[in-house]
Amino acid sequence: MTTTIDDDRSVETSDPSTPPTKRQRRAAALAEAASGSMIALVAKLIGLAIVDALAVYAVFVLIAHGQWIVTAIVVAVTVLVNWIYFSRRRLPAKYLTPGVIFLVVFQVFVLLYTGYIAFTNYGTGHNGSKEQAVSSLMASSLQRVEDSPTYPVTVVDRAGELGLLVTDPETGDAYVGTNDESLAPVDAEFDGDTAVATDGWTSLQFADVLARTDEVTALSVPYSDDPNDGALRTPDGQSGYRYISTLEYDEAAGTMTDLETGTVYSDTGVGAFTAEDGEQLLPGWQITVGFDNFIRAVTDPRLAGPLVYVTTWTFAFALISVASTFFLGLFLAIVFNDMRMRGRKIYRVLMILPYAIPSFLSALVWAGMMNESFGFINQVLFGGASIPWLTDPVLAKVSVIIVNLWLGFPYMFLVCMGALQSIPDELQEAATVDGARPWAVFRLIKLPLLLVSVAPLLIASFAFNFNNFNVIYMLTDGGPRDSNAPIPVGFTDILISMVYKVAFTGQTRDYGLASAYSIIIFIIVAIISIIAFRRTKSLEELN
Repeated sequence: MTTTIDDDRSVETSDPSTPPTKRQRRAAALAEAASGSMIALVAKLIGLAIVDALAVYAVFVLIAHGQWIVTAIVVAVTVLVNWIYFSRRRLPAKYLTPGVIFLVVFQVFVLLYTGYIAFTNYGTGHNGSKEQAVSSLMASSLQRVEDSPTYPVTVVDRAGELGLLVTDPETGDAYVGTNDESLAPVDAEFDGDTAVATDGWTSLQFADVLARTDEVTALSVPYSDDPNDGALRTPDGQSGYRYISTLEYDEAAGTMTDLETGTVYSDTGVGAFTAEDGEQLLPGWQITVGFDNFIRAVTDPRLAGPLVYVTTWTFAFALISVASTFFLGLFLAIVFNDMRMRGRKIYRVLMILPYAIPSFLSALVWAGMMNESFGFINQVLFGGASIPWLTDPVLAKVSVIIVNLWLGFPYMFLVCMGALQSIPDELQEAATVDGARPWAVFRLIKLPLLLVSVAPLLIASFAFNFNNFNVIYMLTDGGPRDSNAPIPVGFTDILISMVYKVAFTGQTRDYGLASAYSIIIFIIVAIISIIAFRRTKSLEELN
């Protein structure tokens, strides 16, 4: 078909019934894409720009710390993300990528890192590398050299990190260093015979030095890369003096010698310099210890005792909590599901109020109410009695279960209410016509059908209560304390709160042992969940 225009030229057009060519389809797709939302395109570009900027910053930081493997991972992930979002054919991946990245960062990485720490001696006295331990030991035993020359110094700052700009009194050369970096030569500006400024550093005025006196006097700048050469320190921010350690490090032999006593401490492979009599110099350094933490957790008599009764109480607490909250929630759901009850909606709202209040806040309120001396329960309900709700080992356990029942039954009430309402009324009517009594209808029809939908939630509730840290920590803090235990553990501690105390409280913090306990908890919960889910399959046959 043809179309005639004013200048007598004719333009041939395609027949509408003819299918579009490949070029026409591509042109239509480009036109559709071009006519799309400009806001969405700009938002995507801004988002990718932010991701790329953060990745570039992370790469520079990681390279500065020598983390080449992590750097390669960051670069690879960044390139992959850009490829996915600039591609026109990767629609599913565009939705999955953010979730996968967050899953890897906040779940997979945490689990893998916890597993790694469980096989190390990471903890108090074993926090860093061997080089850091050597530097710390040498710095902690520094003594001023009696005939040390006076080094003119200027306190300088770089992004919050203090350093010393030092002038060599013999050569007049300028050097700069920090706690972690030994003195290195720099080009500096001089005021007389003292270097006062250098590029990349901000020189502190006298008032600033006074304001940061503690930081300035704590500065210990290594004189050279050899720790035996000592360090420079300044008492006033103007004059520096050389200090030499009373320990001598022999890198080739792997020994640390106390020059005052002559005792030789050797690297025996335990992560610390150890003398022949077993005495260790701390801090040590982090090493891989294999399964020692797991073996120590279950075989060390001092640790095995608390582990046994804490594990027993954890199972009891989780099972009693699940059973009590479920049956109370089920009972209330049956009661308030009765159509004959007036004001059912108001009562339902009141029943879920404990669920609407944050659990940690409720636990703190209960802790105040259960106070032995001035708590509401003792003073008002029991007429001034002195009942040790939170300080007696047995009553403290009862108190924890009561409070957890208060916090947990609204959830079970909502679940059971929904499950009961989903059961067809025809089943109950048919059973009633056949002469079944209400208890038989509930036991033989409603309860099995209820368990089909509720059983997985009961398993999840067990796993939650098995690690219910909030109630224990906020109500009793695991107390009362077991004075015979070598670790800071109490009679109401469950495994997760015991792990917290091993890792973060007390004078000695053992992150390796705490991670090993975490792995044990994970294995226990996983095994119980697998067994329970397999058992619940038999209930599905009722559907």
